[in-house]
Amino acid sequence: MSAPESLLQSTAMALRNAYGGLTLAPLRGVVEPTDEAGAYAIQDINTRFWMTNGRKLVGRKIGLTAPAVQSQLGVDQPDFGALFEDMQIANGGLLDPGKCIQPKAEAEIAIVLAKDIPTAAPGLDEIAAATEYAIPAIEIVDSRIDDWKITFADTVADNGSSGFYVLGDARKPLDNLDLYSCGMVLEVNQSVASIGAGAACLGHPFNAVAWLASALARRGEFLKAGDLILTGALGPMVTLTPGDQIQVKIGGLGEVGFNYGEKS
Repeated sequence: MSAPESLLQSTAMALRNAYGGLTLAPLRGVVEPTDEAGAYAIQDINTRFWMTNGRKLVGRKIGLTAPAVQSQLGVDQPDFGALFEDMQIANGGLLDPGKCIQPKAEAEIAIVLAKDIPTAAPGLDEIAAATEYAIPAIEIVDSRIDDWKITFADTVADNGSSGFYVLGDARKPLDNLDLYSCGMVLEVNQSVASIGAGAACLGHPFNAVAWLASALARRGEFLKAGDLILTGALGPMVTLTPGDQIQVKIGGLGEVGFNYGEKS
């Protein structure tokens, strides 16, 4: 049974306030590690709050899709969070470390939909037909929970441990793209820090989109034309240190990067 509404509301407020830099203890007294309903209820409270206060929802981020990332965080199933327009960092741009708490970066494939996906269990062909283009992306995940000591419920309540994201400049139609076996290299300061492939994302990035469509359908929602979807990590996350330069290269999609603060 989920916690009382008043406790969900106060926990959502505490998570919002933690964006100022103070982390919270794990939410065990509010949501148990596998309390999916309670965790998404907290996330929904904050999504509605932010939208009411002027933030523009542009899509969804799918998390915990790569076995390597699940292993890193001790979580065994995917989740999703809300993507807002003001979370985007320009390709090649600067992310102020003062806006982060304990950030990590991961390479992903992002897609933008040209058509609605109104079904609960879309096939990969339906997802491909609805996709306008794919883009190389970096998600900068962060956590308002002490020392990343998260369970599934912690990360869901905390909007999927979201932070920021970066999109590449090249918008690639799916023709001649191989999103399954495409290789990924993430470099930190020109040194390889993480490698992976499209298949690391639930076996294919579109499997992640299908999972998201199903998860949303259970909540009476669906994917819409224009939605931006970060499909999930292609390899292990890397911890960021101020001054780091991050560059990601994905076969067939191109490059994307950002600077985490100025070089010292």
